[in-house]
Amino acid sequence: MPAEFRFHPLKAGAAARQATVTWQGALARVDRELFDAVARRHWPGADRVLPRLGRAADHGVLWAGLAAALAVGGSARTRRAAGAGLASLALASATVNTVGKWSVRRPRPVIDAVPPIRQLRRAPLTTSFPSGHAASAFAFAAGVASLAPAWGVLLGPVAASVAFSRVYTGVHYPADVAAGAALGVTAGLVVRPLNAAAATAAAARIRTVPGGPAQADGAPALPDGAGLVLVANSQSGTANTAGDVLAGLPRAELVTCTGPELTDTLASAAARCTVLGVCGGDGTVNAAATAALRAGVPLAVFPGGTLNHFAQDLGILDAMDTVRALTAGEAVRVGVGRFTPGPEPVRPPGPDGGPEGGPGDGPGRASEPGYFLNTFSIGVYPELLGHRLRWAPRIGGGPAALLAAWRVLRTERPVRLRLAGRPRPVWLLFAGNGTYHGTGPTPKRRLGLGEELLDVRVVRGGGRPGPRLFAAAMAGPLTRSPVHLATRVRSLRISDVPPGTPLAYDGEYATAPTEFRLDKLPEALLVYRPATTP
Repeated sequence: MPAEFRFHPLKAGAAARQATVTWQGALARVDRELFDAVARRHWPGADRVLPRLGRAADHGVLWAGLAAALAVGGSARTRRAAGAGLASLALASATVNTVGKWSVRRPRPVIDAVPPIRQLRRAPLTTSFPSGHAASAFAFAAGVASLAPAWGVLLGPVAASVAFSRVYTGVHYPADVAAGAALGVTAGLVVRPLNAAAATAAAARIRTVPGGPAQADGAPALPDGAGLVLVANSQSGTANTAGDVLAGLPRAELVTCTGPELTDTLASAAARCTVLGVCGGDGTVNAAATAALRAGVPLAVFPGGTLNHFAQDLGILDAMDTVRALTAGEAVRVGVGRFTPGPEPVRPPGPDGGPEGGPGDGPGRASEPGYFLNTFSIGVYPELLGHRLRWAPRIGGGPAALLAAWRVLRTERPVRLRLAGRPRPVWLLFAGNGTYHGTGPTPKRRLGLGEELLDVRVVRGGGRPGPRLFAAAMAGPLTRSPVHLATRVRSLRISDVPPGTPLAYDGEYATAPTEFRLDKLPEALLVYRPATTP
């Protein structure tokens, strides 16, 4: 065999090693050229935004804050998505810091070409490959997207901006960021099956009628709907639901209205009905419950809005559940939370700022109490809700929620007020109509609606709101720590509230009085609910 065709193992191995070195060198040169191109390029406005965004993501603070905002202000599915994002982030961060950084000990870039205005005040001490910030950013976005795809789409640009900021500030090569992003997405895919299993289990639990109050006597059976006046909020897209109700209860009276007409329409319907029915989300149901309480009539809830927390906790998933309960005369008595203004009334926000509101936005006349079926809050959540309601008509609900969370977590200050006579700065004062069980930024549901106490949570002022809200979310009822307090009480007096402070109740927005009392009305409202699920 000619010598040029003979196989020489030593020569072949050396050639392979040389090819590998050449290939790695070529990639390193391309990576460096891309890094230098970013350093030379002027990006209008980026000098003010990207370095700050990167610093906000240090130690996962940005993602913890966003998870807390989603947990506080989102639906049950959104809260599960926030938990999934944090689980993915934890997996990605652990992998980067235990395997990635120590396996590939790549030095940080030389930043001579990076303008000083972009450079971080403190250079990172760890090795460069892969980027932990990129891994955490894409892991959180991928984890959230596994349960809430719409939120994942909104978080994707934020994650990409955080990742790019690491190249822009000169602390990572593009390849470091690309590897970190790939690792983060992989972490989200690894956690995804666990998220799907948890969501399936949660859906199964929702389908079970919750405990709490027993079936109540005195609820009239309306087999054909005669005596039922159903008020449907047309802004909630309830036409199909209302049609299903009339198909099952043909003699029911249907009244449709818009938000500004809601309070007067409900009061008129409650005055002439045997049973007041309502089709809409939690805000509409709150207004109907207020009308039913004042008129002394039972309430029938047909879920049809964006959020239906009260209906779900009641054990009602669709309109036909309520139709069956009305036909059989099956109902329970539930407790209602109440807030009664002191010297000043609760007023809807005025035209000079805040979300626009109609007659149904606040409890109404001076000293007239307001009611809540789910939750009441002062602090970060009402501020976030106000910003979201103001911006949503212009940029859409999802982007408005992200922008509101960013604004609130960066710029708001704790509310200084008095709780039971003691001065306290608080990031959030939360009162639940019944105990919300569960820990972590995962769905928290009430096991029953017949409790006689309010579930009160206080996130103490000081520090940044994001980490404190997250720490409080990780705790359950009847717990306390240096940053939060959780207890159950029958009533609570709040005073010295700064003028103009917003409050939120059942997703509605109003201006808080300077002094008011929170308390619980046990078994105050008769609500239709089927005794069993099909």
